[in-house]
Amino acid sequence: AVRLLAENGSICWQVGNHIDKGEVFPLDIILYDLFKNHGLQLRNRIVWTFGHGLHCQKRLSGRHETILWFTKSDDYVFNLDPIRVPSKYPQKKHFKGPKKGQVSSNPLGKNPTDVWDIPNVKSNHVEKTDHPCQFPVGLVERLVLALTNKGDSVLDPYAGVGSSIVAALRHNRKAFGCDLDERYVE
Repeated sequence: AVRLLAENGSICWQVGNHIDKGEVFPLDIILYDLFKNHGLQLRNRIVWTFGHGLHCQKRLSGRHETILWFTKSDDYVFNLDPIRVPSKYPQKKHFKGPKKGQVSSNPLGKNPTDVWDIPNVKSNHVEKTDHPCQFPVGLVERLVLALTNKGDSVLDPYAGVGSSIVAALRHNRKAFGCDLDERYVE
């Protein structure tokens, strides 16, 4: 993936935790050095929260996973406007200084935080297929809109049922994906 990455491109690696004999292994932390050793720079560690999942008996039930956003260079695509979220106080004004009384918030909304509350795909979700770890298109869509331009290519080397492919095609990007399981490719 690093070899195929454009100089101004991004790699987003979404990962949860590995559990072994009740112990939690945070895979994003464990994998960080692998990405750094390939010369990539971490731009954000995005926490994806969701309301449903497995219920644990001897620890708190996990309701988040992590997306690591890496770039190859300091000159990378980042489009904030398409992913802005509504401002809490859209008509907030400067209260002092030369702009006193002028609206201080962006009319398009504010920059989203690095914590994203997007429902995961579970049994009653409209996107649900038979894939056990399906991502919602809306999660990937935010990344596609922010980190690529129209006409750019999106590669998902672990495409599963194609949430990344759908998100890319919906927004006029070229989409490429592969998966080891032929059922999901089909």
